[in-house]
Amino acid sequence: MRIDVFSLFPEMVDQFCSHSLLGRAQSSGAVNVTTHNIRDYSTDTHRTVDDTPFGGGAGMLMRAEPIFDAVEAVKPPRPLLLLGPGGQKFDQSMANSLARSGGFSLLCGRYEGVDQRVREHLVDHEVSVGDVVLAGGEVAACLIIEAVTRLLPGVMGNAESPITESFGVSGLLEEPQWTRPAEFRGWAVPDILRGGDHAKITRWRHAQALWRTLQQRPDIIEARGGLTEEEKALLEGVDFSSYPSLFASDMPEQA
Repeated sequence: MRIDVFSLFPEMVDQFCSHSLLGRAQSSGAVNVTTHNIRDYSTDTHRTVDDTPFGGGAGMLMRAEPIFDAVEAVKPPRPLLLLGPGGQKFDQSMANSLARSGGFSLLCGRYEGVDQRVREHLVDHEVSVGDVVLAGGEVAACLIIEAVTRLLPGVMGNAESPITESFGVSGLLEEPQWTRPAEFRGWAVPDILRGGDHAKITRWRHAQALWRTLQQRPDIIEARGGLTEEEKALLEGVDFSSYPSLFASDMPEQA
């Protein structure tokens, strides 16, 4: 897969993508992340890439010329996605779609945004990683690249990981998990996980995933149309009273 990134700070993306899973994916040839410095396509002496907005207003806007010139010179894989707060929200479904696409490109905004003509006549879509304002699109680009790359065949060591983890095939949050030691500071691993009955463990884990999703992200269950009768029956067969804190949110309530 080829992923091209257009940015004023390409080294931020290069550095992130050179480590861990992404670094190994590039070394193996599973993905090729190529960055392009938009400033290289500015034609004036000062390599200017921004200017004041017509009509006045705070801040500066990225100019259309160097962005168009960069994209037209490189001819990157499409779709070309502009990273900005007004775009379609990036989620696991979009990550899956991009992973099947064979390649795509990302345009990182800076300052107060980009000239509107970039939105209307150059990019294919605008994508947001959440309702939050960032200084630029580089962090968002890294997030998208990692989310997509880990779905490519052969990138992750365990082929089941993308299936069982949060927002996998089931669409649920991942169930709580434990590893050795079996007891730590008086907190023990649930007996069922040490019993060896894999059929019971599978059902139990599914129930935990359902319960955790209901407690922490009920919107996911609502988007699925609610619980099925089979899921309701599954939840009724598990006692969650002994460890309610596992699913309690530590985030402060909004004022």
